[in-house]
Amino acid sequence: MKILFYGTASYDKDSFSRELPDYPGISVDFIETNLTPMTAALARGYDAVCAFVNADVHAMTLEILAGFGVKLVLMRCAGFDAVDVDMAKELGLKVTRVPAYSPEAIAEHAMALGLCANRRIHKGYIRVRENNFALDGLVGETLHGKTAGIIGTGRIGAALCRICKGFGMTVLGSDLYPNQKLVDEEHVVDEYVTYDELYARADFISLHAFLNEESYHMINDESIAKMKDGVIFVNTGRGGLVDTQALIRGVLSGKIGAAGLDVYEEENANVYQNRAGEVIDSITARLCSFPNVVMTSHQAFFTREALSEIARVTLDNAQHFARGEEFIPRSQVC
Repeated sequence: MKILFYGTASYDKDSFSRELPDYPGISVDFIETNLTPMTAALARGYDAVCAFVNADVHAMTLEILAGFGVKLVLMRCAGFDAVDVDMAKELGLKVTRVPAYSPEAIAEHAMALGLCANRRIHKGYIRVRENNFALDGLVGETLHGKTAGIIGTGRIGAALCRICKGFGMTVLGSDLYPNQKLVDEEHVVDEYVTYDELYARADFISLHAFLNEESYHMINDESIAKMKDGVIFVNTGRGGLVDTQALIRGVLSGKIGAAGLDVYEEENANVYQNRAGEVIDSITARLCSFPNVVMTSHQAFFTREALSEIARVTLDNAQHFARGEEFIPRSQVC
């Protein structure tokens, strides 16, 4: 099987190259170019392509890939957001993903963002570098004894529940499909509540819900108004879960006391790109100007362990497809 890897960064090449010796019969070519309708023709002669979350794998791209005989699209990310799944099925293309490569890594990053924004660590670091040791404007909140609200208690949300419980927090969960095991056996969720009750009671709110038509902009002016004054808000889920303008209004009003964001609506044009030499007029730049907001570039997953798991699961998917075997449980196929 020949696979063309699109949008390859140095760390992708390193992690996949380390695993490739365990997969005889699979050959890989890496290119930096991202997968779009304009670049899909580069896959001529390949059996499969591999792409990441910032690719454009919609109808036109899929039609071009199918026209050149590509049969498999390997997404080395957790979601199918970048893929027109219905069109892929119609064209007879198999699409796989890596749904749970490192829930702990993402949960740890979510807590790190919350801590950094709350305690203004990013601002304190810059001050000390400039020999400014003043503490004005850096005061935060102690998390011990406070209430955490985790929206979405799948693998990532559950991992964050365990972290919050370790901080000595009361943990509220909100999920369309509550995991009662987290309450009865692990004792890391104190109770499941409605979204509205979570908004009203939580001092720290972290988003880990799936993005779909129902959850799009679930965090908006109305939901923010129901939150406690000064709430610490974190999003490592999907940018579309949050109405960015409403979030800005919440920060300006003081309703949101601190925000840590690894994902945001505007990110597709920027994510994993170096635009340091450009002047960008953007909502992202405005958010970054607030002293109580910390933003990272969709890096919550970014640990050595996660990269290794992504490589193994992706190559497992390719191998099983090539052999006509059933896909492994830790991958999800459409």
